[in-house]
Amino acid sequence: MGSAGTNISNTSSFMLTGFPEMGALEPLLTAILLLLSAVSILGNTLILFIVKEEQSLHQPMYYFLSLLSVNDLGVSFSTLPTVLAALCFHAPEAAFDACLAQMFFIHFFSWTESGILLAMSFDRYVAICNPLRYSTVLTDACVAHMGLFIIIRSFCMVFPLPFLLKRLPFCKANLLTHAYCLHPDLIRLPCGDTTINSLYGLAIVISAFGVDSVLTLLSYVLILRSVLAIASREERLKTLNTCASHICAVLIFYMPMVSVSMVHRFGRHAPEYVHKFMSLVYLFVPPMLNPIIYSIKTKEIRRRLHKILLGTRL
Repeated sequence: MGSAGTNISNTSSFMLTGFPEMGALEPLLTAILLLLSAVSILGNTLILFIVKEEQSLHQPMYYFLSLLSVNDLGVSFSTLPTVLAALCFHAPEAAFDACLAQMFFIHFFSWTESGILLAMSFDRYVAICNPLRYSTVLTDACVAHMGLFIIIRSFCMVFPLPFLLKRLPFCKANLLTHAYCLHPDLIRLPCGDTTINSLYGLAIVISAFGVDSVLTLLSYVLILRSVLAIASREERLKTLNTCASHICAVLIFYMPMVSVSMVHRFGRHAPEYVHKFMSLVYLFVPPMLNPIIYSIKTKEIRRRLHKILLGTRL
């Protein structure tokens, strides 16, 4: 009984898991994950380079896009090390503090992305509903303050999570269900009372993702109302097209998140690989798709990318 009360944070580590239930298909899945990560890192790096070099993109919308790209790079670099270790090098052991650090950064970047998408929806709202005030409302200083607020908010929300876990005794099996460390996974392992952890986790999910998603939806309700007031059908479509990239980014961020929540809530009897797959989609797909979507839908980025890759302008 004496060892049961020992805090694992001082002496032990966690074991990460890949997809052993997939047998011979696990190497294929590993290759796909590495490809997604490579596309994400290359795509977001190119976005940052193009926005920096293209003077016409020095606007609030593209400053927010740059922040989104930096955040997506953070997601990739936070997740990739343990995925590589567990799936490629068969070294699934993660030190306790390293696991908590990874958990912190994964959740920090997730919260930050939610805030960035909300800021981008505000940008679209001002551009469409109050175009004459756009340059006076969204100044460079305002954009910088919004970005700083998003980062500070995310940090303050996620910062207590590692310390709330470190105070608990870990006396159960130290096997995680993913190849990376997530709070919902770690909170299953302590043998102490995790009520505070669960309540705090629920509170920050509601106050961040819940509030952000509602405000983003509200901004698009107001945008739609403004667009429907435009007499010309061609102008309506042209105006809505300026929101297309952001709408896609919002959908590819929130849909996997909602799917993961639904699987955890209602799919408890589903095979374990379903839970793992949904979590992988949530972490790996949005950072890969965001630069692709904005490259396709933004003429200036598409033109500069064409010049970089082919040496010619469109």
